[in-house]
Amino acid sequence: MPTISMFYGIIIRMYNNGEHNPPHFHASYQGYYATFTLDGDLIEGEIPKKQIKLISAWAEIHKDELLANWDLAISEQPLYKIDPLK
Repeated sequence: MPTISMFYGIIIRMYNNGEHNPPHFHASYQGYYATFTLDGDLIEGEIPKKQIKLISAWAEIHKDELLANWDLAISEQPLYKIDPLK
């Protein structure tokens, strides 16, 4: 699963193997794993609340890029990196 961004110890990944709907990405942080919508809403998993806020803010800023990567993932194309939260 390609890493598309990293910030504050959070790793953001998205499969690029014809992923299934709804559009989403995966986040990990110090042994925690969670799945988020492209809007930054937690779908499943556990991750500390502070990191959820950071991930949600990042997703809001980069929603267009996440959508573009999702389209690439569906067609099994290489994904591009997205700038980290600063």
